[in-house]
Amino acid sequence: MKKLVNSFLMALLGGAVSLGAFKYLEDDKKVETQSQEETSKLVNLISSNPENAIDYVTAAEMTVNGVVHVKTEGTIEYRQRAFDPFRHFFYGNGNVEKEYSQPIKGAGSGVIISEDGYMVTNNHVIENADKIKVTLNNKKSYAASLIGTDPATDLAVLKIDEEGLPHLAFGNSDELHIGEWVLAVGNPFNLTSTVTAGIVSAKGRDINILSNDPYTGLSSIESFIQTDAAVNPGNSGGALVNTKGELIGINAAIKSNTGSFAGYSFAIPANIARKVVDDLIEYGSVQRAFIGINIRDIDEDLAEELEINDLNGVYVSGLAPNGSAKEAGIEEGDIVLKVEGYQVRNVNELQAKIGEYRPGDRIEVSLRRDGKEIVREVTLKNLEGNTSILVEDHIDLLKSLGAKLEDLSDDEKEEFGVDGGVKVQEIYPGKLRSAGVTEGFVITEIDNQGVSNREELLQILEEKEGGILVQGYYEKGRKVYFGLGMS
Repeated sequence: MKKLVNSFLMALLGGAVSLGAFKYLEDDKKVETQSQEETSKLVNLISSNPENAIDYVTAAEMTVNGVVHVKTEGTIEYRQRAFDPFRHFFYGNGNVEKEYSQPIKGAGSGVIISEDGYMVTNNHVIENADKIKVTLNNKKSYAASLIGTDPATDLAVLKIDEEGLPHLAFGNSDELHIGEWVLAVGNPFNLTSTVTAGIVSAKGRDINILSNDPYTGLSSIESFIQTDAAVNPGNSGGALVNTKGELIGINAAIKSNTGSFAGYSFAIPANIARKVVDDLIEYGSVQRAFIGINIRDIDEDLAEELEINDLNGVYVSGLAPNGSAKEAGIEEGDIVLKVEGYQVRNVNELQAKIGEYRPGDRIEVSLRRDGKEIVREVTLKNLEGNTSILVEDHIDLLKSLGAKLEDLSDDEKEEFGVDGGVKVQEIYPGKLRSAGVTEGFVITEIDNQGVSNREELLQILEEKEGGILVQGYYEKGRKVYFGLGMS
């Protein structure tokens, strides 16, 4: 009887195990079938909706003809100390500074943005260039003229005399997502028409490579798109495009210890580039708008002080007395969350977003105040505190002079004992340095004609030809004269 019971129990257990195994295999088969069905659905979705597929071939074909090879020739001037034995023998001081010029050549990329020959590239690609030549993907070459530059964003606009050119359409870089596939198109190492692929690694990057524009005084804007698409020397000024073939960035820099690609490349967002390009073509200079606030990122210390948990947004630490923000009702202590519905998480993103607008534009700014979100409408102003469009007619003259010039303050006028004048704040290669002018020199007269301020000085110089006499002071009232050639 006992054996019979044991046999029955063993049979029952065996049946249960067999049933369980069958059930497990059946479930596993269902899972496998479901997985196959989902994969099949995805393949069918991509096949029936080509717009959902990642088509590198079409994107490359749409863009490669709109990217050009830029080659430049120019000269750079520099000064070097030397010892002159002849001068030392007769005057007792043989130390002299000699000025040298050195020919330079450069290469990079550019993007055609209109069928009539307008192109965008990096400012650093064409800087110090006397001649600019662009070569299209069809191997035709053209002499290019420089329309304008903006060192604050590292952008420049070129133009060639041709019609019916293939060109790239600007996309909306605000809609770009981290992880989205992109292509970099350019001419690395003089290898023309090179296409590489990668993803968007980050947005709003500040890598601290751009300096303020010394001639306009505008601060730099750094809010780069970071990608892992391979970019090397020569790619600068080329296109970063999405898989639709839209221009969503201008390749500008790499981060590397070797000077070659090491996994990080950076592009200027298309929304910034489009605005700068339009300004340079229409006005000859960039129309920068200002909101009139002092700002800082929200770090953990500030968040603890403000008793907030969200570190996103930009803290308003101060207001310009007659600025746009104060007039719109923005207050110190507010936190900027959005501009025209676009979320700004840090200072870089806020500066970049404001950089897309011109003086006189009205924008909606979303703020957090006392734990509540409010909206204020702000009318942006220019650097001079009004809503006018500023056309800088003197940029070429300032570059020729090679100096950053500033009006004298009331204290400086009293110090020098003058009613007006213009101070050489910074000096660069140019006519003034060649004549011996150094930083700190105060210009008070041109050919015995008094100079009250910077604008008056530039207007006088615009009308001058040939040799002129520049008069002024250094510290302690020492009067100095310099001869300058304006031809």
